[in-house]
Amino acid sequence: MRFSFVMCALLSVATSQQQAYDAILRKDGVVLAGKFQEACFNNIDPVFRPILNPIVAAIRYSENGTPGREYGILHKRVKPTYRSQAGWCAATVQKNFTRWLNTNPTDKTTLSFIQFLGSRYCPVGADNDPNGLNQHWVKNVYHFYYEFK
Repeated sequence: MRFSFVMCALLSVATSQQQAYDAILRKDGVVLAGKFQEACFNNIDPVFRPILNPIVAAIRYSENGTPGREYGILHKRVKPTYRSQAGWCAATVQKNFTRWLNTNPTDKTTLSFIQFLGSRYCPVGADNDPNGLNQHWVKNVYHFYYEFK
């Protein structure tokens, strides 16, 4: 019985990472999917990849940026390349996940984390959001995350 539970948990871990990769593969092709995978491998703690890789993929779909802005990163030090965008996104997700865990949230759901992340990654009322589109970010990221996990 215990063995079955462990196997199901391991399959679930592998599945969520594979679904995130497959989603990026469908959207961006094999070369950029490799860059996504590399960015997640280099910037996300292996323990958290099953949770965070699908969030990074969901951000890619939600931002839907043009070449060089695929993940919506606007920081002046980010090179306008897919790998740089994916790397900054993955690092930002990991850093904020660690911050969120350290705040000891009472609501430890993925939605709670995505709301926390949204307030930093894509804050409502930001100067660079004149049309107010950031208000949809949490809902969109959560939608795609749920689809990919």
